[in-house]
Amino acid sequence: MMGKNKAYLNCLQRDEAQALWRKRLSDSGYFEGLPAEPLPVTAALGRVTARTVYARQSVPHYNGSAMDGIAVYAPDTYGAQETAPERLTLLPAGAPFAPGGCYMVDTGDAMPDGTNAVIMIEDVHIAEGKAEIIAAAAPWQHVRIIGEDIVAGELVIPEHHVIAPVDIAALLAAGLDTVAVIKKPKVAVIPTGDEIVATRAELQPGAILDVNSHMLAAAVTEWGGEAVRKTIVSDRREAIQQAVVESLAESDMVIINAGTSAGREDYTAQVLSAIGEVLVHGVAIKPGKPVVLSLCQGKPVIGLPGYPVSAMLTAELFVRDVLLARQKLPPQAPPQMEAALAKTVASTIGMEEYVRVSIGDVQGRWIAAPLSRGAGMMSSLTKAQGIIRVDRGSAGLPAGLVLPVTLLRKHRPARTILAVGSHDLALELLGLFLRRRLDNISLSCANVGSMGGIMAIRNKEAHIAGIHLLDEPSGCYNIPFVKKYLPDRKGGLVHLAMREQGLIVRPGNPKGITGFGDLARPDLAYINRQRGSGTRMLLDYELNKAGIPAAAITGYDKEVGTHMAVAASVASGTVDTGLGVRASALALGLDFIPVAQEQYDLLLNFLPDDDCQPAIIDILQSAEFRREVESLGGYDLRDAGRVIPL
Repeated sequence: MMGKNKAYLNCLQRDEAQALWRKRLSDSGYFEGLPAEPLPVTAALGRVTARTVYARQSVPHYNGSAMDGIAVYAPDTYGAQETAPERLTLLPAGAPFAPGGCYMVDTGDAMPDGTNAVIMIEDVHIAEGKAEIIAAAAPWQHVRIIGEDIVAGELVIPEHHVIAPVDIAALLAAGLDTVAVIKKPKVAVIPTGDEIVATRAELQPGAILDVNSHMLAAAVTEWGGEAVRKTIVSDRREAIQQAVVESLAESDMVIINAGTSAGREDYTAQVLSAIGEVLVHGVAIKPGKPVVLSLCQGKPVIGLPGYPVSAMLTAELFVRDVLLARQKLPPQAPPQMEAALAKTVASTIGMEEYVRVSIGDVQGRWIAAPLSRGAGMMSSLTKAQGIIRVDRGSAGLPAGLVLPVTLLRKHRPARTILAVGSHDLALELLGLFLRRRLDNISLSCANVGSMGGIMAIRNKEAHIAGIHLLDEPSGCYNIPFVKKYLPDRKGGLVHLAMREQGLIVRPGNPKGITGFGDLARPDLAYINRQRGSGTRMLLDYELNKAGIPAAAITGYDKEVGTHMAVAASVASGTVDTGLGVRASALALGLDFIPVAQEQYDLLLNFLPDDDCQPAIIDILQSAEFRREVESLGGYDLRDAGRVIPL
């Protein structure tokens, strides 16, 4: 219990109080091991995934036509040209395929058995049960193959991801009916005070309508919590203590409104000291000084001042981000703009003051007009468009001063790290580890190939590029290409892994494939990676060594963007083989014929003071990350995190 003559247990600066508050909650495990609940995907908008979600089915889950036209067997069209058209027989839907036959198909139709290409209807002349064509079709042209978009078993959305409308579509397409989301934290809001009444009918001189509990409950709801408003508690210590204890039994957080100051009937701090630990009582801010932050039964209990402006400000400072972190949501960071003060703002040295302002464009100049500053001025809450902060070392702000204004009711998106370059399964794991390491971070991957990644770094369009480019003359990976296309670059190349590349085949290798020399066999269908990818360049290098022309490989021009898409094409029987990493073959239960070990590096593009680059290197060097990536198969991370000199 506090000493008899001591108004506050302490009076910390705002940043000190926030840091202490978050640290003690974190140390207590409040933000870990969060309860989850299943929700229908269609009802999960805005919720946060409790764990990483993987696809139950591929998208598309069948080989389908990407155009209106005719479905054909590509070899039947070879030789067709304007001077020598080919005439194919139109077969009725459902009829068995016969050589020289074709079927009418619409966009989205399943490809009939025996066909492997679509010719657009604009390029076909139909007459007397025949389809006349004047150009040959390449295998799998205008066909969406199984797993082209999403592969069964592939990551759809990561853990701790806020579900957006597009995510709902992806989850449903990937075969998910329900998704596990972090349970909303339940927050009890307890209004206190003998003068507080619940309804207008009870109002009389000296009585105050309870509006704060409604305001705070609405704020809790806006911040993702489940608010439970309690009945008004009188200014009796025993009654307040009973209300808090009962609320702790059924809630994840308790907010007590009023009774936090040092008056004769202000019991909040005393009650919380009796049933838990008061960490902070008194913060050097105006308004809102008599805030109480405590930990009771491992749960946060916050005493907020009774005046509306004070209650809302302290809730924004000490409740909002705790609730968001409890749900693994990023902190809300309202955007700022610059405006000039319309009049002088006086302040008290030693107190950090927050002043609400209205904002207007006056002849092309933004002006901030301070509103009434009383802690009980409800109108300032509704009229304010922004808020300015007066530093604790300042006696005030002069009129005309241009200063930053934090805009209210708007929020910036979470920080996104862009990874543009070669696809690798380890990048997704890096994103998960980075999300756990740093607040407000997400990693977004664009798979454009190694050369595309280098160009993105050169154009300052990406933070990370995964690259695995072999320089044939030197036999060296990546460095020659970085020096050629980024000649002024002095660093930022970091090793991730040595990984196995090989030919992915169906279980048991039914076609007896042994290496690159088999790819020219007429009975084999191949699936390729996109131009500019390191995997495509490795294939071309090996074909050149073996003297095999690309034109001799059926499917050489059929491209997909990821190793998992290659594996999915093989698993579905669409093709017989494709070049990819061992991990993608293992993920889909396929066999693997190793052909090369290659060096996969990350080209990093962060400012010197950015905390992401050291965090990434630290993650790469961690035993946990190395263990998780190597468990995928085909990876050697013994030198992961090594900075490669340029």
